[in-house]
Amino acid sequence: MLAFVGAWLILGLFYANTNAKSNSDPCAIIAGKKWVLPQEARACLSSFPLDPLVKANVIEVVSKTLAFHTSTNYQIQAPPPFENDVHEDLVADLERIRVQSYTSEFDFHKDIYYSFKRVNDGHCGVYNYCYDSLYVTYLPLPLVLLTAPDGSQNVHIAPEAFKVSSTEFKDGIDFWQESLPGHLKGELASLSGAKVFLIDGEDPFVAVNASANIMGGSQSFGTRQNSFFASYSRGASGWQYSMGNFATKAHPLVDSVELTVQRVNSSASDTFTISYRSRFGSASQEFVDSASYRANNCVATNTTNGVDLYSDSIAVQAYEDSVPPIAFFQQQPSVNPEEFKKHPMNVVLDGLPLTDIDLPEHLQPILPALNQSYSVAQFYILNDNITGILTLGSFSAKNFTLFGASLLDGLLELKAAGVKRLIVDVTNNGGGYICIAHWLHRIIIGPKKSTEPQAGLDSAARAGPLAQLIVQKIAEGGDPKDLLTYSPTQWSNGSHHPFPPLTNWLKPANVVINGHNDSFSQRLGQECQPFEWTPPDHGLFEPKDILIISNGRCGSSCSLFSITMSKSEGARTVVLGGKNDVPQQYCGTVGGQSLGFSTIDTDIKTVKLKNHILAPPDFLTNSVQGITWRLGYGIDDTETPEEWQSHYADISFPLTFETVNNPMLIWEDLANKVFTEQNSFVVQTNA
Repeated sequence: MLAFVGAWLILGLFYANTNAKSNSDPCAIIAGKKWVLPQEARACLSSFPLDPLVKANVIEVVSKTLAFHTSTNYQIQAPPPFENDVHEDLVADLERIRVQSYTSEFDFHKDIYYSFKRVNDGHCGVYNYCYDSLYVTYLPLPLVLLTAPDGSQNVHIAPEAFKVSSTEFKDGIDFWQESLPGHLKGELASLSGAKVFLIDGEDPFVAVNASANIMGGSQSFGTRQNSFFASYSRGASGWQYSMGNFATKAHPLVDSVELTVQRVNSSASDTFTISYRSRFGSASQEFVDSASYRANNCVATNTTNGVDLYSDSIAVQAYEDSVPPIAFFQQQPSVNPEEFKKHPMNVVLDGLPLTDIDLPEHLQPILPALNQSYSVAQFYILNDNITGILTLGSFSAKNFTLFGASLLDGLLELKAAGVKRLIVDVTNNGGGYICIAHWLHRIIIGPKKSTEPQAGLDSAARAGPLAQLIVQKIAEGGDPKDLLTYSPTQWSNGSHHPFPPLTNWLKPANVVINGHNDSFSQRLGQECQPFEWTPPDHGLFEPKDILIISNGRCGSSCSLFSITMSKSEGARTVVLGGKNDVPQQYCGTVGGQSLGFSTIDTDIKTVKLKNHILAPPDFLTNSVQGITWRLGYGIDDTETPEEWQSHYADISFPLTFETVNNPMLIWEDLANKVFTEQNSFVVQTNA
């Protein structure tokens, strides 16, 4: 009997010690929970002091990799019209960060994260699986900007807010219902559509503009404002809903918000505070305590860094068989690993993953999609029987070959049905395959000087000293199978002739940008033609009969397509829902090609330059660095990058209670008024 009692005492002491350890470990407290309070997640993420070795490693990697980013010196002070939007010296900021002290590794990461965000380039960023969207922080009240019949604009809680939140957050909605105060308790649905007078006691646009100043992703201030609000997009398997940057955050930094609103059909106002909540991220690895959190989420994996492609190690097989680590942060649907290696991409990055929240069914188009629709590309015919719709949520899809074929077949199906006019909806399109952008331009417009042999933009790569050494090593035989990004066989010259093997093609030209010496490659031509599909021998639509519409969030390859269609062909552009006193640009970051650290690191390792003083070391952390590897030359000014030239939309389309996040009603309104020249929208004078 005494032995039995003794065993229970020992077991009790064990559990007491375990509980004490758990209670003192902020990560153990939240381990295994799907939903936590932001302050709880923040306590875990902020509990780790910054290791000087980690700090030095991250700064060295990103500093040396930054030498491959085309826009480093341009972004110190962008020219008009972006002179007030882009003025970030990353080299100087990294030096500041090098000597600055931090209370935690999380604080250190946030400083680098937001420093890179300030370049407002959707390709250039530093992301870390340890912190970015480890927990995604939500509020069940997405906002929208609506225009009244008299032309006045007001911020509202989205009319569909409760429908979205109660569906997506079935296991968490009761928390918000019960936490509302007084007569609002349990009445979350009654807040949908409410006019918002104040956010944290200030005009709503104080919060909108504060968000626009830190979110990055696009040079245009108007586009960054629009990102604050809820919007729709076409996903690979259905219609998706983005809750916007007010209601969705990549880090658990905000605990609650105070709103003053007027509910629909009410003459009184309500002021209340509502909490944010943080949900465990879709790419986050489970943990039980601080040690396992760090081990599972924070250290470099076997795909974080590059590999020597001519090595016999198992790392090469892992690298070739896996999706690149940058994929989670790319704003495109999942892509087969082999497609990443075969086709150049231009894709926006963000700390938040691409949304997978469903657009409420009542807002989805009721029209039947045409037979040739595939993945993110869906074709419709409006009830007028002469207006066709191509809604394109990305320039990437799972299968490159099927994707390109479906675009041609879908457009031909529209023509066969008697369609005369085309609306291309690229709302929230983050880019994708460069050659799909070229292909779509070519098949819509037909063969002409602006589409053959080049349906995109000439470009140039940055030609820093290490890049020059890589190309030199390849020219000396360092890449016998032509596997590398810098292989000459991947590219063509300014006359669109492919470089022969073993060509030292970079041929740097020295320039001075914002007072800094820099160097770029010779002009590069197209890399897409001949296409793997046979294009039609004539144009399918006249430019005057084409509208390209978005909320301004059309980046990378989407920008390449929209710009060439607008500037070279004269297709009209429309921005949905922007603030009427802010000039709206129809696309975001242009670039020429984007890629990540592991791709550059693979080239460095394969040509045996990893020990060079200019080469970045391997990341010790579970990090990703995105860069703009090529810049596209302009169309109006052919000697400077298109990145820094104007892209003002022709038309600013106001959203109303009826049309907001309802793509079919938007298409019908545009078809009825724009194509018939009964234009009651704002025609931008900046265009």
